[in-house]
Amino acid sequence: MGVGLASADISLDLGDLHPSGHGAFRVGCRFEGDVVTAADPRPGLLHRGAEKLLEVRDYRQALMLANRHDWLSAVTSEVTLALAAEELLGLQVPDRATWLRTLLCEINRVSAALMHLAGAAALPPHGNTDRASPGMLAREAWLTCLESLTGGRVHTMVTRIGGVAYDVPLGWGAQVHAALALTRSALPQVVEGVIQTIRPHIAVLDHATARRWSVCGPVARASGINQDLRRDDPALAYPRLADVIRVVTADSGDALSRYLVLAEQVMADLEIITACLDGLPEGPIDIRLPKVVRAPEGAAYAWLESAVGINGVYLVSTGATTPWRVRLRTASYANVQAMSAALPGTQLTDMPAAIGSFLFVAGDLDH
Repeated sequence: MGVGLASADISLDLGDLHPSGHGAFRVGCRFEGDVVTAADPRPGLLHRGAEKLLEVRDYRQALMLANRHDWLSAVTSEVTLALAAEELLGLQVPDRATWLRTLLCEINRVSAALMHLAGAAALPPHGNTDRASPGMLAREAWLTCLESLTGGRVHTMVTRIGGVAYDVPLGWGAQVHAALALTRSALPQVVEGVIQTIRPHIAVLDHATARRWSVCGPVARASGINQDLRRDDPALAYPRLADVIRVVTADSGDALSRYLVLAEQVMADLEIITACLDGLPEGPIDIRLPKVVRAPEGAAYAWLESAVGINGVYLVSTGATTPWRVRLRTASYANVQAMSAALPGTQLTDMPAAIGSFLFVAGDLDH
């Protein structure tokens, strides 16, 4: 950040709970006094090279890496890559596996959203401590549900080409219902914590600007863009869940609205989780495949709605055991670019809230 005519590095404390808290993201800013007049987001400091790493793994191995760019939405990232690979291979996934994928994606959406909301409520200097941040106990309950089924709390690695690796264990439904009840009771306190921490009218992104920058997820919906892939281009079991999908929007387009839309979307998504659990059919959970999976020549694209927006995977195959080209379309990258339009006019003291409201994960920026 440059202050006056002299450039300087300013470290903004986003708190220990914010998904970018490890610090590998920079914004170049100009100031007049303590007000931002220009902003230039600079992703790429992690040098992850995820796309090139995916291009030298076979389709099964790639699933292990796919869940690592947005580590809060690992299941969604795995499933998106699997859907693209299955389109190339012409595979029909068993119905129970499709419903399990949908259920796990929704659980992952809620746990990721709660982390972003807890980060907002814990923003310094007036936020809660980490342990007292509202929503964290509910998030732990969802991570326990994932761990009970997959053995992993973060990098679940539950998806397989043609299905899923594990079926639900005994008593798992009761765990999910307990997490549902805990989340419903915690959300009012979550919203209260966000409202107490973030002032209104910060980093406003109007409807036209949001469309111009192709933002997605709660960042777009807070600016009045009524878009959700689960309703508009449904995959998995979402076509059969159309009656319980509710898309939350707002018109203010400011930082507070982005967080409030995210919180209200969590409440709406709890109904989808309940419907998935009730509609889970019997049957196999995967397809037996040959030891070597070789996709025919062609290209495929799959996308899903994660907690923070659109997660897309484009695969190109030349008939080998590894994809010739992998391209990731990540929500974090699209949303962060819009900071250059929204941050000017923001006071320095409001920058942590403004930056955090774009709901990004740093690893999701550099792929």
